[in-house]
Amino acid sequence: MRLTGVSPESGWPGLGVRTTVVSPSTRPGLRFPGRVMLSAGDRDVAVRHIALGLVAQAEPDDPGRGPRLVEFHQTSIAGPFVVPAGRRRAVDFALPLPWETPVTIFGGVPVMGLRTALRTEVAVGADPGAGRSTSVPVFVHPLPVQQHVLATLDTLGFVMRQAALQLGRLPGVEQTLGVHQRLGYWVGPLYAGPITELEVIFVADSVGLEVILWVDRRLALAGATHQSISRFRVWHVGADQQDWPAVVDGWLRSTINRHAAMAAHADWSAQVTESAHVSRPPDRPVPPGMGLGGTGGGTGIGGGGGGGDGT
Repeated sequence: MRLTGVSPESGWPGLGVRTTVVSPSTRPGLRFPGRVMLSAGDRDVAVRHIALGLVAQAEPDDPGRGPRLVEFHQTSIAGPFVVPAGRRRAVDFALPLPWETPVTIFGGVPVMGLRTALRTEVAVGADPGAGRSTSVPVFVHPLPVQQHVLATLDTLGFVMRQAALQLGRLPGVEQTLGVHQRLGYWVGPLYAGPITELEVIFVADSVGLEVILWVDRRLALAGATHQSISRFRVWHVGADQQDWPAVVDGWLRSTINRHAAMAAHADWSAQVTESAHVSRPPDRPVPPGMGLGGTGGGTGIGGGGGGGDGT
C-alpha cells in the first residue's frame, strides 16, 4: 500500500513505534487503512496488544468545566506477539470508522476546534502501565446527505458561528458513541424573527441520518429566552435526487411553527435540557403552502420535502 500520513516515531526503551495511513482524509462509515511499524532494539520486546483510538477535544456536560481530550472510539488490532531484537514488524489495519464520527471538514476547510486524531497505543512488557502512543491527524469529510444539508443551510443564508463536540448522549436517540457534534448557526434572513439561533445535531447510521434542530428565540432587552427541539430523518439512498432546498425549508418551517406554539404556552425563561422533545419520534415536515407560525405567513420557498416520517 502507498502510505502518506506519518506520525512522529515514538520510542519506548527498546521499541520504536510509527503509524502511517494511506490518506488522512476519510468519511464516516468508511474503513481507514494504514500500518503500525514496530522496531526492536538490542533485545526482544513482548507486545501485549496494539489498540487504535479516535481522540478529540469535547465539551463536558457541565458548562463550568473546560473542554478535555477524550477517546470516543477504540479497537484492538493485534497482540500478543514478540518483536525479535534488531527486527521490525509491520501491522496493517483498516479501521472501520463509526457512522457517528464527527465531521471536521466543512466546505473543504478544517475546523480547528474539531481536530480529530488517530492514536496508536502499544502495550509492552508485564507492567500494565508500560506502553507508548503516537498519533496522526484525521480529516473527516461529511457524508453526502450531511453535505447536502450543510450546503442548503448556507444557501438559505445561515452562517455557522461555532462547531463543537459534546460529551453525553441525547435522550431517545440511538447512539453508539458517547459524544455528539453540535453546529451553531446565526439564522438566515428568511427565518429571522421567530428564532434567532439554530443548532444542528447530526446522528448518522448505516441507513440514514437523524437531523435534530435546536432553536432559540432570545429577547435581548427582557433577558428572556425560549428553546425547543425538532427532529427529522432522511435516508442515504436517493439523497442526490432530493430537492434539498424544499426538504430543509420544510424542516425549518415545521420547527418554527412548533417553536411558536410552544412559546405561546410556556414560561419564556424555561430551558430545554433532557426532555421528551428529543425522545419522541421524528417530526413530519410542513406540507407545501403552509406559512411560518408566529410570522406574517407566506408559502415559504419550497415544498415540505421528504424524510420526516417517524421510525
